[in-house]
Amino acid sequence: MTRGTRAVNPAERGVMLPGAAENALKIAVVGGFGVGKTTMVRSVSEIRPLHTEEVMSRAGRTLDDTSRVTAKSATTVAFDFGRITIDDRTVLYLFGAPGQERFWFLWERLLSGTIGAVVLVDTRRPTDAWYALDRLEYHGMPYIVAVNDFGGPLHSDEHIRQALALGPDVPLVEFDARDHSSSKFVLIALVEHLHALSVHQKG
Repeated sequence: MTRGTRAVNPAERGVMLPGAAENALKIAVVGGFGVGKTTMVRSVSEIRPLHTEEVMSRAGRTLDDTSRVTAKSATTVAFDFGRITIDDRTVLYLFGAPGQERFWFLWERLLSGTIGAVVLVDTRRPTDAWYALDRLEYHGMPYIVAVNDFGGPLHSDEHIRQALALGPDVPLVEFDARDHSSSKFVLIALVEHLHALSVHQKG
């Protein structure tokens, strides 16, 4: 697995963004509950991201399994949205899907029109990614797997691939969702994967 380094978020520099673009590409950020989807979108977006996080209530804690994310105090109840400018003509829109099972019905609409996806994984609970992988496989959507660094146990690529039944053709990267450059590195890996698939199909 490989990872990126720290860089300054364009939003922190006050960079002006174009009002419109000819090409809009949509990418989904999916995964289990509390794996860092909101954090990734927030760290890499060049605009102030739209998010629908709400403070977790006692009732919510009875519905969602928080036993392995005890420090989590807020949760996404719809989706996260961010934007990255590729060039003067192309922008990338990021949609982070909610991880709780009770909000999975939203995924079908979020995945509509998506060109590819990033599946976030926490090595402390890798099997939480199974639903995301199943949905993407069902839709025939290309994806990469990004292992978020929570300071947990280190696992080899082979161990993670076996745990998730990943084929050798699925890129696997390690990153820190809190870091702008590291999250950007994940998106670059996805775009390169999509390009490689396109070239292979044309060949």
